[in-house]
Amino acid sequence: MIFMRRLFFALALPSLLLGDELPPLRGLSRSNLLEYPAADGTTKIAQTAKEWEARRKAALAGFQQVAGPLPGSGMRCALDPQTLEETDCGSYVRRLITYASQPGGRVPAYLCIPKTALQGAKTPAVLCLHPTENMIGHKVVVGLGGKPHRQYAAELAERGFVTLAPSYPLLADYQPDLKALQMPSGTMKAVWDNLRGLDLLESLPFVDTSRGFAAIGHSLGGHNAIFTAVFDDRIRVIVSSCGFDSFLDYKGGNIQGWNQERYMSKMGDYIGRPQDVPFDFYELIACLAPRHVFVNAPLRDSNFSWQSVDRIAAAALPVFRLQQAGAHLQIAHPDSDHDFPDPERLASYEVIRRVLRPAEGSAPAESR
Repeated sequence: MIFMRRLFFALALPSLLLGDELPPLRGLSRSNLLEYPAADGTTKIAQTAKEWEARRKAALAGFQQVAGPLPGSGMRCALDPQTLEETDCGSYVRRLITYASQPGGRVPAYLCIPKTALQGAKTPAVLCLHPTENMIGHKVVVGLGGKPHRQYAAELAERGFVTLAPSYPLLADYQPDLKALQMPSGTMKAVWDNLRGLDLLESLPFVDTSRGFAAIGHSLGGHNAIFTAVFDDRIRVIVSSCGFDSFLDYKGGNIQGWNQERYMSKMGDYIGRPQDVPFDFYELIACLAPRHVFVNAPLRDSNFSWQSVDRIAAAALPVFRLQQAGAHLQIAHPDSDHDFPDPERLASYEVIRRVLRPAEGSAPAESR
């Protein structure tokens, strides 16, 4: 059985919503995300999006306490894109490129360009972030091997979108020296590479930026998309497949898996006490409001708990409603393992189409 439901139906599952049983997050409620730290030192309940901005800033500060600070404008340099190879893929051209995300650091990426765009039709673009693949890396999202159901960069290009699929640091052939590049973590290096990838897309004459970009990813790519989008509102649609649950629930609270150089080494400070990590996906999902968020959380995912996803989404929903965007948060629960099945993947493409190309009708439902 495969089914999809909007978040409001998750609210009919009170046994999943622990409310006040959840430990606080930096002294604020984890379940009532409308709480915010007021300037006078008290805790208040946000009545407007402007008031909630204080909670958003506190959440991003908590994230950077572990992942390291987001680089400033001084880290920007000329992108200097270079094409290493080009392949005709029928309706689109696939280019293996590199671009300079910072002085001394070049990022390998696949850039897929519909031929209609090369012929002069400006088209929207999607940042396609790959899952953990230590052998082929970003090749998996353009259909060059690996597990099935991960080829979203190729499928979106077939549907007329420009797609950019950068490599994730310290996987496969992309092995940047984080210390030499003054990057505090693999997570923040990936975020910065992705932000510079958006800069690259903005520079391309055939990319339509009028409605912003989308970001899509599975597993590692799923939380990479969230981490990137909280820092850049040019991303108007976020698709996260099997990408997160609460640190309280991840592997029963054992967050050792996050304690790696390619993620966040400072997570090691919180082993055995996940409740003290100064950020959690409760706040990060809320930080995406009022943008469109599509989450694929399979019922048999052994990495991330769908029940935890529902608790997070239910907590974030009031923040979306505060910004008149309650319908923008969607949760899918296929009866599958850690996967991005066809129905959910195609449904996410339709969300991307609706936001970035609203004048068009529904896209065909075929899959590769």
